[in-house]
Amino acid sequence: MNPFFVAISGASGASYGLRFAEVLARLGHRFFFTVTDPARTVIREELGIEIGDLKDDSFLKTLFPPAVSEKIRYAHYQDLLSPVASGSFLTSGMVVIPCSVSMLARISCGISTNLVERAADVTIKERRRLILVPRETPLSAIHLENMLKLARLGVDIVPACPGFYGKPEKVEDLVDFIAGKVFDLLGIEAGLLKRWKDSDEFPGRTFQESTGIF
Repeated sequence: MNPFFVAISGASGASYGLRFAEVLARLGHRFFFTVTDPARTVIREELGIEIGDLKDDSFLKTLFPPAVSEKIRYAHYQDLLSPVASGSFLTSGMVVIPCSVSMLARISCGISTNLVERAADVTIKERRRLILVPRETPLSAIHLENMLKLARLGVDIVPACPGFYGKPEKVEDLVDFIAGKVFDLLGIEAGLLKRWKDSDEFPGRTFQESTGIF
């Protein structure tokens, strides 16, 4: 399988991206990984982790266990000479998790000011899978129009809105819900989701009895 490209942008919710990357590596998938400079600030403010300079991959050991960090191929977010900046380099898809609405806007307009935006542009034009995980609320008409534009181009928009039917007990459960949704779109079973029970598990019960609504 061709490698993926995973990017963490400067939106709130860095935990989503870190968890997704960790599980992807543990499952044995190859991927390029980048963190934007605004994302570095978010990681410090939300998680209390100072990762220092992004010029090389040494900071990965701060974010991930050794068994994970050594499997990740780092690409600087401003390196437009990276393989993933070219459509001739084959990938299995790209995930921006989380994706700031400003980055989403630039992607929707085909603006490439850094590697993340350029790779997203390439992914769209080559008709490969692109998954964006915006974390913003409320959403303005501008945000919604940009998402609709991208959705019509085949981009998967996965808002960071975790479900509660799995009865989450801790924040990590909510993070896993969103990461699990992204894995589902990639066709990868990661074992992160508590899935809704199949109706066959409730033999002889009517809809009204099973829901208690009516």
